Amino acid sequence: MFERVAKLLSEQLNVDVKDIKRESRFFEDLGADSFNIMAMIVDLEHEFNLIVSDDVLTSMKTVGDIVDFLEENAK
Repeated sequence: MFERVAKLLSEQLNVDVKDIKRESRFFEDLGADSFNIMAMIVDLEHEFNLIVSDDVLTSMKTVGDIVDFLEENAK
């Protein structure tokens, strides 16, 4: 799961996939902005056939947060 998320982030943020870790923070470490995060969530929702609620989205700060959510909720 981590590898899929890291690949997606790498493509969207133009960051080397080797630089993406579970503890990487979206804004501080990966240089994402709110548009990047929304685009990534939309892609993940389509890929994993799920919906990420706004309260869950605002609690996600690291790559690991997304991976954990997907591992618990992806079908």
